[in-house]
Amino acid sequence: MSESASGGLIAAALLSVPGASAYFVGGTVVYTIAASRTLLAGEIVTPDGMRGATEAFARWQAESLQAKLTTTWALGETGAAGPTGNGYGDPAGHSWCAVTGPRELVHYTHTGAENREANMIAFAAAGLDLLVEALE
Repeated sequence: MSESASGGLIAAALLSVPGASAYFVGGTVVYTIAASRTLLAGEIVTPDGMRGATEAFARWQAESLQAKLTTTWALGETGAAGPTGNGYGDPAGHSWCAVTGPRELVHYTHTGAENREANMIAFAAAGLDLLVEALE
């Protein structure tokens, strides 16, 4: 699990279930470019020109963490929680999630809202739903 705009809520939801150590290996909250470069870079090539809050970045997060932790599945989430958009010009309420593993899926969420907390919850729910879909 490599999260950004959801701020660790996906990991918290998965870890709240008793016995989580049977399926949860670890994760990161990469809220800055410096964090993503430090914690995720190295195992797979970082595409030239890639920026945060994109489908490509969510895929890279998932693939990088999967390689670093040698897991079957991984999920990446990135976006702009609000109350304003991000430095790239993406609006608040914008998020990409990507699952990598035996089945690879991507999902885009745009809530249209500026409410940071509500967006973070929506992004986490979207990530968890995508993971469930991949596992089914």
